[in-house]
Amino acid sequence: MGKHYNTFITVLGTVLLMGISNIACTKVSHTTTMTTDTATHTPTDTMRYLALGDSYTIGQSVAEDQRFPAQAVAMLLKDGVDISTPQYIATTGWTTANLQSAIATQKPQGPYAAVTLLIGVNDQYQHLDTAGYRTRFTQLLQQSIELAGGRKERVFVLSIPDYSVTPFGGGSSAIREGIDEFNAINKQITLNSGVAYVNITDASRLAATDATLVAGDGLHPSGKQYALWVQLLVPQMEKVLK
Repeated sequence: MGKHYNTFITVLGTVLLMGISNIACTKVSHTTTMTTDTATHTPTDTMRYLALGDSYTIGQSVAEDQRFPAQAVAMLLKDGVDISTPQYIATTGWTTANLQSAIATQKPQGPYAAVTLLIGVNDQYQHLDTAGYRTRFTQLLQQSIELAGGRKERVFVLSIPDYSVTPFGGGSSAIREGIDEFNAINKQITLNSGVAYVNITDASRLAATDATLVAGDGLHPSGKQYALWVQLLVPQMEKVLK
């Protein structure tokens, strides 16, 4: 029993390094996909959607159509909202600082009809200070608003999911408390800025009793869990996109 348990812990440690850290996952490797469109956006154009984040946005260990931005677009199209395939600035392992650097490098051209922002789990995992996270998240939120053409109602912030409930997290109370601390920061900043805040953390915690909500890597959400997030996100998006 002890030998098998130690082997399991070793494997899960490797998964974390490949999932939350910047090392690519050996089973599924997602890279940033960003299409720059410099054309002038008019009301008659198909609306564009920019998804900013980390592994939770790029959908580590799930198929591309199972990522939450892709599922959101599919639901919006079904509901009659003419929105384009998501553009991503997101890579597994990114912190707020990494995302800032990528935006500066890739220079996405707004305005976008919708922008989602989900970032912070790697700041928490790497034990970066909360003061620095507060500053960088505030800057990223302001960038998101600018990319939405200054329209705050077109920006949607998602809370950080709780990976303590995954096989890797092992029910760690320290992880849970850390996630809550970072979410308290991003929620306060988001609401004070007049931007929509979508709490998906509670949905992520359902994985504690439902293994089908976790991807095969034992760490990231499955497509089924992302669908739960979309059920919370899309109604908020439809309020301003329809």
